[in-house]
Amino acid sequence: MDKQSEEFLYKYLNNHSPTGFESSGQRIWLDYIKPYIDDYISDTYGTVVGVINPEAKYKVVIEAHADEISWFVNYITNDGYIYVIRNGGSDHQIAPSKRVNIQTDKGVVKGVFGWPAIHVRDPKTEETPSLKNIFIDVGCSSKKEVEKLGIHVGCVITFEDELMELNKKYYTGRALDNRMGGFMIAEVAKRLHQDKKKLDFGLYVVNSVQEEIGLRGAQMIAERIDPDVAIITDVTHDTNSPMYDKKKSGDIKSGDGPALTFGPAVQNNLLKLLIDTAKKNKINHQLMAASRFTGTDTDAFAYSNDGVASALISLPLKYMHTTVETVHKDDVESCIKLMYESVLAIKKDQDFRYIK
Repeated sequence: MDKQSEEFLYKYLNNHSPTGFESSGQRIWLDYIKPYIDDYISDTYGTVVGVINPEAKYKVVIEAHADEISWFVNYITNDGYIYVIRNGGSDHQIAPSKRVNIQTDKGVVKGVFGWPAIHVRDPKTEETPSLKNIFIDVGCSSKKEVEKLGIHVGCVITFEDELMELNKKYYTGRALDNRMGGFMIAEVAKRLHQDKKKLDFGLYVVNSVQEEIGLRGAQMIAERIDPDVAIITDVTHDTNSPMYDKKKSGDIKSGDGPALTFGPAVQNNLLKLLIDTAKKNKINHQLMAASRFTGTDTDAFAYSNDGVASALISLPLKYMHTTVETVHKDDVESCIKLMYESVLAIKKDQDFRYIK
């Protein structure tokens, strides 16, 4: 990874981009890819798309989602404490003692999720963290004082945890799900440009919003682009970390390469192209299966319009939806390489139908 890519990675991952409020992250992402694309589009809710060869009729999408899980201010007590509701799949159990950033019209307000000291808790009767009892302290003693800071019901809140490295092999931080995917698709566009690759179809590099609350951004942009092919990237669980059941969740390990999914929403001929491309280019990869749906933007693209040939490349990740989401650097590079080579393997007007 060159210095420019690394600087973009840290800037993009450390930025706060909660579901429904992704605009600042999208601007960072778009500014980075502009030199490598011919045009771009954005929609009403903030999905951004870099386009290469916009005049082409045959359209290929590579996609990630830009939003991260967060919280909303839901209630402010007369004593100045703040109670919250989820924005996406935020984990109440990890909240106590975490530092937070509350986004307001006056700027970011710092706060903490407080919790009673261990000294005053009875192990027999103590409560576990839940949405009923977790709360944020912003250093105020009244509701009026909280509101004076610019905080009101509906302000969005994210954890304050920046990207770091573990043992020079892993990236760790919040929102790697799935802004690491946004980084990877941007790198594909960059490498295509640097290598002076000429595509005979339109490539749409899509950074969607609102995945964490139901694939909403992908649903909207899929209808607008109406692509022929969609290759989606997201994260999946590293089931070799403690407390996973491989019989239930499959056998996926960080460092062993991207995971390729079999499932109803995954078009088998396109999946075969990905697997063949991985083998041809000696890219380590793993296999997994999804029952009924993938739970990713793959589902939204696959069933849009008249049906879009779609497939999923998943980045193994530890500790999903925590502030210490962790991925292996080798897997990040392998995902980028697999997407890059797969794009080059697609032919103009390629027909992925089973029956012709």
